[in-house]
Amino acid sequence: MSRFDLSGETAVVIGATGVLGGRIAVGLAEAGASAAILGRREEAGMERVREIESAGGKAAFVFCDATNPESVRESREKATALLGEPTILVNAAGGNRPEATVTQENPFEEVDTDEWNAVMTLNYCGGVYYPCREYGAAMVRAGRGSVVNIASVAAHIPLSRVAAYSSAKAAVLSLTQFLAREWASKGVRVNSITPGFFPAEQNRRLLYNEDGTPTERAAQILGHTPAGRFGNPDELVGAAVFLASEKASSFVTGADIRVDGGFLATTI
Repeated sequence: MSRFDLSGETAVVIGATGVLGGRIAVGLAEAGASAAILGRREEAGMERVREIESAGGKAAFVFCDATNPESVRESREKATALLGEPTILVNAAGGNRPEATVTQENPFEEVDTDEWNAVMTLNYCGGVYYPCREYGAAMVRAGRGSVVNIASVAAHIPLSRVAAYSSAKAAVLSLTQFLAREWASKGVRVNSITPGFFPAEQNRRLLYNEDGTPTERAAQILGHTPAGRFGNPDELVGAAVFLASEKASSFVTGADIRVDGGFLATTI
């Protein structure tokens, strides 16, 4: 049996109605896991379910507003009823808000507090804190499980403009290591993946003009990425399956895997 075979596992992917989380969910299902597709957009979630089921896998959509702890609790109860007790949790919910972006017209000291807090709540509370409290507690009771948090290159070096997002993602890395230490003796591993730049709904306007040409920001990013291109969502799957698989990564916890085309390895 392959070390990357996830047969018999139940994977919950929060944020699976998005591009990156959705592809990770499909990838875990391709490796044999039953996949719970969690998010707020039912139509997008059901598309993922149909994609998995058409390939012979097992999946279910469960509504979840990750920023609402009660919704997260209800999602665990429903996912468990539909697919069994989750043994893999991928926290892929997140995003930025234009109103929280720091620009010349909207300097840091004038960023609206509510907008700043909304970004922090989505990426930190909804991105890891609430789900880890709910699903992690169940894994600790069961004595086994793998948590994979999606961080960002912005967590390692604060990128210009996205101060709130960078701060929240840095907190994701911190909580990942904290929980890795707390839960290692209880059979639960906690790791993170740091994606580089992957075009998705949340950043498409940042990377492409209306005519499809790269923006100035995109050109700066590509110039700083040794691979010379953006990532493809498929390229996140291998890291996710590795961290999800107890057979493949049983002694890996508190780690961060960079899937960034060399972005963080570049200085000048």
